[in-house]
Amino acid sequence: MSTQTKPQPARRQDVHYEELSEVLADARSLAARPHTTVGKWTFAQIVEHLARAIDACFDGFGFKAPWFARALIAPFLKNSFLIKPMRAGFKLPQNADSLQPPADADLNEAINHLERAIARFDEETPSQPHPFFGRMAAQEVEMLQLRHSEMHMSFVVPTEG
Repeated sequence: MSTQTKPQPARRQDVHYEELSEVLADARSLAARPHTTVGKWTFAQIVEHLARAIDACFDGFGFKAPWFARALIAPFLKNSFLIKPMRAGFKLPQNADSLQPPADADLNEAINHLERAIARFDEETPSQPHPFFGRMAAQEVEMLQLRHSEMHMSFVVPTEG
């Protein structure tokens, strides 16, 4: 009697970044070798979303969480979001169009966009309030972007090939 095991789906990779430049380096490295994504978005969509999220720190998000979430919940969660890994599964609100990547995102264009977005941290100070946490210090904004990038980039897994 033989038993067959079902192939296991690829697992997310463990990712940690100390600087935004590491996010860009990781995106370039993954783009240069075989990889797969284990979530709903393509690699290009992930990178484009990260670039858009960084740009929003300078240009504005265009939406806010409800006042009670900002006033009553966010203050208790902020430090956790800055230092602990983010959980996957959060759905962007319908009014967060500016952060939604297009279905036909191009990986090379997305990586170039990410490079430009990250470069802004060297030239500008993030000035726009976060839709959930409100005004944040530049270091906090960067930390939040690092945790956000870790979560999304964990869905891009190198493959043998």
